[in-house]
Amino acid sequence: IAVAVAEATDNGATSIIGGGDSAAAVKNLGLEDRISHISTGGGASLEFLEGKKFKCLEILDEK
Repeated sequence: IAVAVAEATDNGATSIIGGGDSAAAVKNLGLEDRISHISTGGGASLEFLEGKKFKCLEILDEK
């Protein structure tokens, strides 16, 4: 899957990898330079995509 994501990125797609295990796998495969964004925050990333509100982000939006 990581190779397919890297190939899609090479072809102009924006790719996002989330989670420590996924980030480590991408690094072990030497693909980190072929992924648009790599986040170690797997659970938090999913919650953000689901629309969960985070107090720290709300505070930043207020400023």
